[in-house]
Amino acid sequence: MKLLLPVSNRDHVQGIATAAVTVVEYADFECPYCAEAYPIVKEIQRQLGASLRFVYRHFPRSDIHPHARHAAEAAEAVAAQSKFWEMHDTLFEHQAALDDTHLAQYAVQLGLAMDQFTRVMEQHTYAARVREDIDSGTRSGVRGTPTFFINGVLHDDTYTMEVLLPAIKGALGTQ
Repeated sequence: MKLLLPVSNRDHVQGIATAAVTVVEYADFECPYCAEAYPIVKEIQRQLGASLRFVYRHFPRSDIHPHARHAAEAAEAVAAQSKFWEMHDTLFEHQAALDDTHLAQYAVQLGLAMDQFTRVMEQHTYAARVREDIDSGTRSGVRGTPTFFINGVLHDDTYTMEVLLPAIKGALGTQ
């Protein structure tokens, strides 16, 4: 399977566009497997540095994670105030507390304009943006979370360090 929606300026990206490898992750802030993958991705980013570009896309599994979609909307609301990655990390690090009260507390801790945050959350301003990620993931073959694409190709294996890092290094040509 291939990634059908190319990485663009609509995405949340860490790393430079000219990096040798681009990894796109479709994930759910409430998914325990995504929380397990979170420190692994951080370590891979640390090890590979500028040769890796990491992209995060939303794939909330609302059918099994009741707070996932609203957490994704909160991350987008925070992104509008240039703090996406800070909220991304906070949500994974506090995965057991993703109700609206906690989402607002995290926004306060990040120093956001709370009137704006509250308004867009109440109006579900970013619901369509989250839906775009879900739709692109579904079209690209995402069925669960986390799902990784390495240079546009589905990584159809586990996300453990022992498997994911060699797969990414293989794309770098440094296996």
